[in-house]
Amino acid sequence: MFKLKIFFSILIFSFFLIGTSIIKNKTRQLEKNIDLISEKIHLKEKDLNESQLDFSYLVSPSIIEQKINHLDNEEYLIMNYSNIFLSLSGFLNINNKLAFQESKNEKKIKKK
Repeated sequence: MFKLKIFFSILIFSFFLIGTSIIKNKTRQLEKNIDLISEKIHLKEKDLNESQLDFSYLVSPSIIEQKINHLDNEEYLIMNYSNIFLSLSGFLNINNKLAFQESKNEKKIKKK
Protein backbone atom coordinates (compact mmCIF):
# COMPACT_ATOMS: atom_id res chain seq x y z
CA MET A 1 0.00 0.00 0.00
CA PHE A 2 2.81 2.37 0.92
CA LYS A 3 4.65 1.59 -2.33
CA LEU A 4 1.50 2.26 -4.33
CA LYS A 5 1.18 5.75 -2.77
CA ILE A 6 4.83 6.54 -3.57
CA PHE A 7 4.40 5.24 -7.11
CA PHE A 8 1.32 7.43 -7.72
CA SER A 9 3.05 10.43 -6.13
CA ILE A 10 6.07 10.00 -8.41
CA LEU A 11 3.80 9.43 -11.41
CA ILE A 12 1.78 12.60 -10.72
CA PHE A 13 4.95 14.61 -10.04
CA SER A 14 6.50 13.41 -13.34
CA PHE A 15 3.30 14.19 -15.24
CA PHE A 16 3.21 17.75 -13.88
CA LEU A 17 6.94 18.21 -14.49
CA ILE A 18 6.70 17.12 -18.14
CA GLY A 19 3.42 19.01 -18.67
CA THR A 20 4.93 22.21 -17.24
CA SER A 21 7.95 22.06 -19.55
CA ILE A 22 5.75 21.40 -22.62
CA ILE A 23 3.44 24.31 -21.76
CA LYS A 24 6.45 26.57 -21.07
CA ASN A 25 8.02 25.80 -24.48
CA LYS A 26 4.74 26.41 -26.30
CA THR A 27 4.20 29.73 -24.54
CA ARG A 28 7.78 30.76 -25.37
CA GLN A 29 7.13 30.06 -29.05
CA LEU A 30 3.87 32.01 -28.89
CA GLU A 31 5.64 34.96 -27.28
CA LYS A 32 8.27 34.96 -30.04
CA ASN A 33 5.55 34.93 -32.69
CA ILE A 34 3.70 37.72 -30.92
CA ASP A 35 6.89 39.81 -30.77
CA LEU A 36 7.56 39.30 -34.49
CA ILE A 37 3.99 40.19 -35.42
CA SER A 38 4.03 43.22 -33.11
CA GLU A 39 7.21 44.46 -34.77
CA LYS A 40 5.68 44.00 -38.23
CA ILE A 41 2.55 45.86 -37.12
CA HIS A 42 4.65 48.69 -35.72
CA LEU A 43 6.55 49.04 -39.01
CA LYS A 44 3.31 48.99 -41.01
CA GLU A 45 1.78 51.66 -38.74
CA LYS A 46 4.89 53.79 -39.15
CA ASP A 47 4.72 53.44 -42.94
CA LEU A 48 1.03 54.26 -42.88
CA ASN A 49 1.59 57.38 -40.78
CA GLU A 50 4.40 58.56 -43.06
CA SER A 51 2.30 57.90 -46.15
CA GLN A 52 -0.65 59.82 -44.71
CA LEU A 53 1.65 62.71 -43.83
CA ASP A 54 3.16 62.74 -47.32
CA PHE A 55 -0.27 62.54 -48.91
CA SER A 56 -1.71 65.37 -46.85
CA TYR A 57 1.35 67.53 -47.48
CA LEU A 58 1.60 66.90 -51.20
CA VAL A 59 -2.10 67.07 -52.00
CA SER A 60 -2.77 70.26 -50.09
CA PRO A 61 -3.42 72.99 -52.70
CA SER A 62 -2.41 75.78 -50.36
CA ILE A 63 1.06 74.33 -49.86
CA ILE A 64 1.53 73.85 -53.58
CA GLU A 65 0.37 77.42 -54.19
CA GLN A 66 2.82 78.73 -51.58
CA LYS A 67 5.67 76.86 -53.22
CA ILE A 68 4.73 78.28 -56.62
CA ASN A 69 4.59 81.81 -55.17
CA HIS A 70 8.01 81.41 -53.57
CA LEU A 71 9.52 80.19 -56.81
CA ASP A 72 11.02 83.15 -58.60
CA ASN A 73 10.93 82.40 -62.33
CA GLU A 74 13.56 85.01 -63.14
CA GLU A 75 16.23 83.24 -61.12
CA TYR A 76 15.32 79.78 -62.36
CA LEU A 77 17.58 78.55 -65.14
CA ILE A 78 17.17 75.29 -66.99
CA MET A 79 20.33 73.24 -66.91
CA ASN A 80 21.27 71.41 -70.07
CA TYR A 81 22.17 67.75 -69.79
CA SER A 82 25.62 68.56 -71.17
CA ASN A 83 26.27 70.77 -68.13
CA ILE A 84 25.83 67.89 -65.70
CA PHE A 85 29.11 66.20 -64.84
CA LEU A 86 29.26 62.64 -63.59
CA SER A 87 32.76 63.01 -62.17
CA LEU A 88 35.19 65.69 -61.05
CA SER A 89 37.71 64.71 -63.72
CA GLY A 90 35.22 65.46 -66.51
CA PHE A 91 34.52 68.87 -65.00
CA LEU A 92 38.24 69.66 -64.69
CA ASN A 93 38.94 68.56 -68.29
CA ILE A 94 36.30 70.90 -69.68
CA ASN A 95 37.45 73.74 -67.43
CA ASN A 96 41.01 73.28 -68.69
CA LYS A 97 39.82 73.30 -72.30
CA LEU A 98 37.81 76.46 -71.72
CA ALA A 99 40.71 78.15 -69.96
CA PHE A 100 43.03 77.21 -72.84
CA GLN A 101 40.57 78.64 -75.40
CA GLU A 102 40.19 81.85 -73.39
CA SER A 103 43.96 82.29 -73.20
CA LYS A 104 44.19 81.79 -77.01
CA ASN A 105 41.49 84.39 -77.54
CA GLU A 106 43.28 86.85 -75.22
CA LYS A 107 46.53 86.37 -77.13
CA LYS A 108 44.75 87.05 -80.42
CA ILE A 109 43.18 90.20 -78.99
CA LYS A 110 46.57 91.44 -77.69
CA LYS A 111 48.19 90.86 -81.07
CA LYS A 112 45.64 93.07 -82.80
